[in-house]
Amino acid sequence: MFHRSARLLLRPLWPEDWQGVLSGIADEDVVRNLASAPWPYAAEDARRFVSLPIDPLFPRFLITRARDAEIVGCIGMDPMDGDKDAVELGYWIARPYWGQGFATEAGTAALKVARTLGHRRLFASHFLDNPASGAVLRKIGFCPTGRIVERHSCGRGEKSPTAEYELLLESGADEDISRAA
Repeated sequence: MFHRSARLLLRPLWPEDWQGVLSGIADEDVVRNLASAPWPYAAEDARRFVSLPIDPLFPRFLITRARDAEIVGCIGMDPMDGDKDAVELGYWIARPYWGQGFATEAGTAALKVARTLGHRRLFASHFLDNPASGAVLRKIGFCPTGRIVERHSCGRGEKSPTAEYELLLESGADEDISRAA
């Protein structure tokens, strides 16, 4: 599955993408904000990541610039605790692309894909020391649940507090999400 936004192309990850993934994510400040990526992040981790099977209902995308295919990051959806009605959105953006609106644009695009796939309830979270991610989630329509939950981060090697967010997708909401970007 592919999705095009104004500046980005969201596309499947392919085995040959491992070096691009490695160059974008092998940064301690990126990895520490992810739950499942280890630190240090090595070539074998990138090879394993791009080779993971993908459930068509829960896509994982490489975020690339549409104009030159430069890798910006990744975004994807996963079922929460095996519950296919509760979907978790997660993403990372490589440091050179921070602060340029790419996370908001990719998130908006991913929500359109989620709606197309029939998902109606999405969750996301961010570590409390990463408020920029919370700002992105609010821009694309997520609302804080008010819950703060300890979540393990492989990159940090410990549990850290996260703020949880929820978004109920309704038909016709695409216009509202696009305006928020």
